[in-house]
Amino acid sequence: MYPLLNGLSVIEASSFVASPTCGLYLAQMGAEVIRVDQIGGGPDYHRWPVTADNASLYWENLNRAKRSVALDLAHPEGRELLQALVRATGQFVTNFPAKGFLAHDALAQGCPGLITVRVMGWADGSPALDYTVNNAVGYPLLTGAGPDPVNHVLPAWDLLTGAYAAFALLAALRRRDATGQGGEVRLPLSDVAIGTVANLGSLAEVVTTGADRPRLGNTVFGLFGRDFVTADGVRTMIVVVTHRQWANLVTALGLGDAIAQIEHARGVAFAADDGLRYTHRDALFPLFEAAIGTCRHADLAAAFDAGGIVHSAYRTMHEAAADPALVADNPIFGTAANPSGAVYPAAGAFATLPDTPREPPRPAPRNGEHSEQVLAERLGLPSGEVARLIDSGIVGTAT
Repeated sequence: MYPLLNGLSVIEASSFVASPTCGLYLAQMGAEVIRVDQIGGGPDYHRWPVTADNASLYWENLNRAKRSVALDLAHPEGRELLQALVRATGQFVTNFPAKGFLAHDALAQGCPGLITVRVMGWADGSPALDYTVNNAVGYPLLTGAGPDPVNHVLPAWDLLTGAYAAFALLAALRRRDATGQGGEVRLPLSDVAIGTVANLGSLAEVVTTGADRPRLGNTVFGLFGRDFVTADGVRTMIVVVTHRQWANLVTALGLGDAIAQIEHARGVAFAADDGLRYTHRDALFPLFEAAIGTCRHADLAAAFDAGGIVHSAYRTMHEAAADPALVADNPIFGTAANPSGAVYPAAGAFATLPDTPREPPRPAPRNGEHSEQVLAERLGLPSGEVARLIDSGIVGTAT
């Protein structure tokens, strides 16, 4: 946590990954993020992974440092309260539909400077998920080496969209500060996905070549990179991204003479050309397989570290969690009093500001934990009116 966005308040009405990620990143940088949900929790409130008591570890980590207001959004008065909170705050992040009671034009009545950031599936408003958008842009048919598509488990487009949404909100705030102009930012997952494909050159590649890239398994496209197995059975990934790394890798494995023979036979020089190392991988990989297969992983890792060679053994997430460099000794982690009662390392802001003290991670709220406070502070509702709303079931509080 850093106090960089102190004074900025944002209403968030969302579920699942992309939109809550936007709110999380804003909260980690000091913004007051007020998440509004249905009483009892939205559709992601018990999303797996869960504890033995069915408390969502997913939810309480995507919603750290936020405040929670619970409303009956099926009731007209509950919807009016959400609308009033949005107008009173002036900043709104959501993945609710673009039409209906949370349409930007309706919300902006009486609040012309309102900034809405709306995460969507497709630009036409039709629904999509990370996993379906990923299929649509072609990555599962580039992943793996067999005939069947391979889906990855990381929701990359959700996470990119959430981060881009936070950036877009701050950019819109900058424009409003300069011009007084509010507006709606629409951010479809599909546009983030296909735009990223374009930014990486992959769209240009298939359009100009007229063909899809071959499926390469664990081989890195355009570089010398692949997984290899050491003498003691450790599978490790090695990737060369600089010419110096290539030279040091060849020296560490004692392959200078063997590689010189391949260069002479094929009329090429690998020392300063990534593409040639990739193109001639059919000759190079067997040499490296044989050499790496005679080395113990610990010895290999020491030599690679000394030479600045990028490598990493494959390991389980459980093994990663036990790595002190990644978790126990990493300053982004701390402890928090989680609503689930579970005890585990909690992540704070990923960025490090050397001259700014890092605040510890904060817990996620319980559903409705801040309903009374927020309605009093933001809408100026007297305690009797708040009590009426609670008694009538329009407002929920944490129990």
